[in-house]
Amino acid sequence: MAKFTIFSCNFPLIFLLSSFYFLTLQPISSSLLKSLNNNPNFDSEIALFGDAEPVDAGSYVNITRPSVSSSGLLLRQKPFKFLDANLSSPTSFSTEFTFSMTPGSGDGLLLVLAPKDFGSTFSGKGPFGLNGENRFLGIEFDTEMNGNVNDLNANHIGVDVGSFVSLTVGNVSSLNLELNSGEKLKSWIDYVASSKRLEIRLSKLGEPRPYNPITAYGIDLLGMWKNEDVYVGISSSNSNGNSSQISSVYSWSFRLRNIPNSMHSLPVNPRGYLDEHGEHLSVHKRRVCPLTVLAGMIFVTGCGALVAFVVLFLWAIIISRHTVFPAEFPVKPMDFRYEKINVVVEKDADSVKKQSI
Repeated sequence: MAKFTIFSCNFPLIFLLSSFYFLTLQPISSSLLKSLNNNPNFDSEIALFGDAEPVDAGSYVNITRPSVSSSGLLLRQKPFKFLDANLSSPTSFSTEFTFSMTPGSGDGLLLVLAPKDFGSTFSGKGPFGLNGENRFLGIEFDTEMNGNVNDLNANHIGVDVGSFVSLTVGNVSSLNLELNSGEKLKSWIDYVASSKRLEIRLSKLGEPRPYNPITAYGIDLLGMWKNEDVYVGISSSNSNGNSSQISSVYSWSFRLRNIPNSMHSLPVNPRGYLDEHGEHLSVHKRRVCPLTVLAGMIFVTGCGALVAFVVLFLWAIIISRHTVFPAEFPVKPMDFRYEKINVVVEKDADSVKKQSI
């Protein structure tokens, strides 16, 4: 009876402790997920991990806190496949998000794609909190200079595949922008499966989408992951010991596209492009189409005939102005005088016969 009394008294405490234990196993509480779902600037089914938390009644998200060794992740919980049986061609995607980073050193921001639910294994350790993940594609918005990973400066965008050694780098300073100025920036990232091309664009919030990307990279994501489930997220961290940078995201949308193989995006440089290994190649020669050749010949012939007609027409006008015709003189009456002519014919010396004409 006494044992039952003790158990009855401690049951609420045991229940609370058990509930707290199970809640700590979850990356984020359902109340935070609900507040994000009410924000039309974010796609639905976005989970928050680590230090990522909604701010100002869920109007935006701070991925990191102003403290040392802070890291967080926004993860799109619904995966997709680059090889989808329901689509006629490989999957392409387009994503755009608005962000800001406070001044100071830090890892920056990373859009990451990986073929597994890396949110469940998010440790918050290492660059961008992705320690141990080696099968990923990352587009880093880096605010720290590290020459060991091909960093151009402390204000660049890099494309990483499987490691944080950037395979191609775009200089943000060339756009007169600064990633960690605290100003709101917007980025557009597009991948076209038919041309195996990844393009990244950046501008200030409120400005139109740039025509030319700041950097581009040729990569075959279908060849990398085939029909595996792929997850996409945005992460940030302050792995530097003295960094307290705050990375914030104000909007994020991710869209899948199905583009026919006949459509390709234009390269950044008309003289060349990057292949799937990031090497610079010359533009491939296009196949000669007979109809194109015929149309060109007809066009050239028509232009030649038109030029000849104009030249002959102008020549005729010029010649007609300078042609001199013989002058016509009026016919005047003339007087003729008739005279008699005497002809003397001598037959012999004795007789002379005179004739009149």
